Amino acid sequence: MQKLVIEGGTPLFGEIMTQGAKNAVLPVLAACVLCEGTVHLKNCPCISDRYASARILSALGAKVKTEGNSLTADCTGLSSDEISCYLMKAMRSSIIFMGALLGRTGKCTLCYPGGCNLGPRPIDMHISAMRKMGGIISDEHGVISCSAPDGLKGCRHSLSFPSVGATENIMLAAVCAEGETIISNAAREPEICCLADFLRACGAKISGDGGGRIAIEGVKKLTAPDEAFEIIPDRIAAATYLSCAACAGGELLIRDCAPAHLEAVLPVFEQAGCRLKVFGSNIYIYRKGRLRAADTIRTMVYPGFPTDAQAILMAPLCTAEGTTVFVENIFENRYRHTDALCRMGADIKAEGKVAVVTGVPRLYGTVAEAPDLRGGAALVCAALGAEGISEISGVNYIDRGYEEIERVLTAAGAKIRREAEKLP
Repeated sequence: MQKLVIEGGTPLFGEIMTQGAKNAVLPVLAACVLCEGTVHLKNCPCISDRYASARILSALGAKVKTEGNSLTADCTGLSSDEISCYLMKAMRSSIIFMGALLGRTGKCTLCYPGGCNLGPRPIDMHISAMRKMGGIISDEHGVISCSAPDGLKGCRHSLSFPSVGATENIMLAAVCAEGETIISNAAREPEICCLADFLRACGAKISGDGGGRIAIEGVKKLTAPDEAFEIIPDRIAAATYLSCAACAGGELLIRDCAPAHLEAVLPVFEQAGCRLKVFGSNIYIYRKGRLRAADTIRTMVYPGFPTDAQAILMAPLCTAEGTTVFVENIFENRYRHTDALCRMGADIKAEGKVAVVTGVPRLYGTVAEAPDLRGGAALVCAALGAEGISEISGVNYIDRGYEEIERVLTAAGAKIRREAEKLP
């Protein structure tokens, strides 16, 4: 086990290049299952979830090679349609291999996915959609067996909630299904558009992504693109490093970060008193002096304020003058980071969907454990601005979504290092 040791109180200065998006590369990797030929991907983030997806592809019989932020995958000769429970539980988004495998082989066996404990995240919409397209699905003792003996058939889906995962699974199942598929109340996230762009580059017929209605006309097969496909920038990683600067002070230039994907987040930094300048694909942030409280922050589906940024923005607002109210509308269990922030001196009262953050003059270093991916990132942000030294364990959660976060922040002047935890 490892921990991050952070000495707070040092302002940040410099430039940070935005990594490829975690939530975009994972469905694209699943989509490789559908392609003949070798897929070349670039700007793939070097994170543990990416490696977990690559292991699933390898276990299915694909030839996968990685080199830095580049990856190649040749799924032409898949030899298996089963994913072990061990591999499935490594991450939440492993469930999207269901649609890809059913679309490619007409059958698959997998288990319920793992990932961060953020409260109930049922996969009923995924299973219902596959059944509606002709899939026969049984669930015994947590093992899900799927088959489509007559092939998948296009149909109309009206999602009760614009679920990103369900939208992706239906897209993957539909691109090679017979006939037309319509997804109403589809998720609109940039990562959905990235997946659609990749599938189109492989020969799929998709329209409407980025809106609430996606239309897919099934094709006979997909073929790997001739050119390397580039993964979009990670909007949550960009928000995290902006928050690091808001917590620690100083000035940072976040490069290649797709500011248009952050339109719900950037106003919060400005309300808090940070100076922002957006030019091209870059965002400049400057913070000096005490922050101010922001307007009520309500998490919503895209293009609203992202639930993944809730904990990350809470960290700097812990020391803002005034009171900020957070309302979490997506997940039930997304305030698990607040106990650690309170141990650092924050004044947070959380109950149900609401957290009331009353700013304090300063935070203090502490020993804490990352409760999940974004909660762990929030603790890193807070520790950078706190007085004294913090030790944050549970780094495996943070590694799921961030490329060597200590290296990135050290290059910007932070005093942060990774150490092995000593056994008791």
